[in-house]
Amino acid sequence: MSDSVGNSEIVPEQQDETEGFSPRAIIEDDLGDVSFDEAIAQTIVRFDDGDIVQGKVVRVDKDEVLLDIGFKSEGVIPARELSIRHDVNPFEVVKVGDEIEALVIQKEDKEGRLILSKKRAQYERAWGTIEEVKEKNGSVKGPVIEVVKGGLIVDIGLRGFLPASLVELRRVRDLTPYIGKVLEAKIIELDKNRNNVVLSRRAWLEETQKEQREEFLEHLVPGEVRKGIVSSVVAFGVFVDLGGMDGLVHVSELSWKHVDHPSSVVQVGDEIEVLVLEVDRAKERISLSLKATQRDPWQEFAAAHKPGELVYGRVTKLVPFGAFVQVAEGIEGLVHISEMSFQHVDSPEQVVEAGEELWVKIIDIDLARRRISISIKQAAEGGEVAAEYQDAFGEHAYDEEGNYIGADYAAGEFEPENESQAAWFGYGEDGTPLEGPAE
Repeated sequence: MSDSVGNSEIVPEQQDETEGFSPRAIIEDDLGDVSFDEAIAQTIVRFDDGDIVQGKVVRVDKDEVLLDIGFKSEGVIPARELSIRHDVNPFEVVKVGDEIEALVIQKEDKEGRLILSKKRAQYERAWGTIEEVKEKNGSVKGPVIEVVKGGLIVDIGLRGFLPASLVELRRVRDLTPYIGKVLEAKIIELDKNRNNVVLSRRAWLEETQKEQREEFLEHLVPGEVRKGIVSSVVAFGVFVDLGGMDGLVHVSELSWKHVDHPSSVVQVGDEIEVLVLEVDRAKERISLSLKATQRDPWQEFAAAHKPGELVYGRVTKLVPFGAFVQVAEGIEGLVHISEMSFQHVDSPEQVVEAGEELWVKIIDIDLARRRISISIKQAAEGGEVAAEYQDAFGEHAYDEEGNYIGADYAAGEFEPENESQAAWFGYGEDGTPLEGPAE
C-alpha cells in the first residue's frame, strides 16, 4: 500500500482481529474534477433578496434572533421583523432549535450581515392562502391582537382589520373584551398593494346563523309578550336580545311619557318584558314595544276623571297660545290662552310661569287623540274636586254633590292644613285670585 495522497490507489479492505468488524474501504481524492473550494461552495444555500428560506434558530436575544439557513454566516432577524404584533418579546415568539421560515430582506448590509424577516415570510404565505379563501367565499380565523381606532386587528397571518360596526350583528361600543379572543370572519376587501385586508364577523354570523334565525322568526308571533335582555342602547331606541335574535324597541315605544334619551328608561343588561309588534321575515327585523306591556296612563286618567272636575297640576311649558300643565304622571293638558283669566291676556307669562303649581278644571278629555283641555279661569269658579284630592280638605269642605263649599279661608277664618288646601285657597270667594301667591 502506498502512503502517497495524490494518486487514486484503492486501499484494500483488511480483516481486523476483532471478530465481525471490517474497516470501510477508503477512496482517496474522490472529488473527481471538482476542487475542494468548489465543493465547499456547493454546500452553501443560494438565494436572492425577496426569497423565502428555512432555517434553525440558534440564538435568541432581546433585540434579534440568529437563524442558521446554511449560508456562510447566520442570518439576523431584528425583533421588529419577528411578528406582525407590535413590541413583542423575541423569547415569546421563538426558541432555540425552532425550524422557521424567513424572507431575505438584504443578503449583505453595510456591516456584512444577512438580514431576514420572519413576519414578511409569514405575510407572503398568508396572502396566497387569503386570496384563495376570498375566491371561494370562505372565512378566516385568528386571535384579536389589538384595539385600534375604529375597530380590531386580527392575526390571520397578517394584520386583518375588523371594523367595530362589523364585529357583531349590532355595533359594539367597548372592544377591549375582545383582546385575545379567536374570531372567525369573512373577507370583504383585499388589496395587496395597499396591504389592506378588511374583515366582517357580522357577515360570517349572518351566514352561519341564517337557519337559526329563520326558525326563530317562524315561531315569533305579533301580539305575544316575550322576556329579553337589553343588549344595546342607541339614540333611536334599544335592542333587546330575545334569546335567538335582537328586536328593536323604538324610542316612541319605550314609555307613555316623553323620553329624551332611551338610557333614561333602560340600561344594557336589564331584563324586560316586551310586546312583539311586527315580524318582518324577509328583512329579518323584529319591532317591539315596552310601553305596550305597561298600563296606559291616559286610559287610567280618562277612567278616573270627567269634564268639570278640578285637578291640581304643575305648569311644564309656556307657548304663545297657552300653557301645558301636568295633571298626572305622564299626562299633560293644555290651558288655552282664552282659558287663563277673566281678563284679556296678551301672553301666558302674564298669568303663570313654568314650574308653578295650581288648580285647573277639566274641560274635555279626547282619549283617541290623547288631548286634555283644561281651564284656569273656570277652576276659579269652583266645582267638584277630583276624588284623589278630596281627602286633603276634610269631609266638611264639600256639599252632597262634591262641590267645594269651605271658602271661609278667604275671610281669614280658615287656616290651610296642607299644600293642596293652600293651593286651592289661592282663589277668593268670587273666583278671582287672591293678592300674592298662595302659601
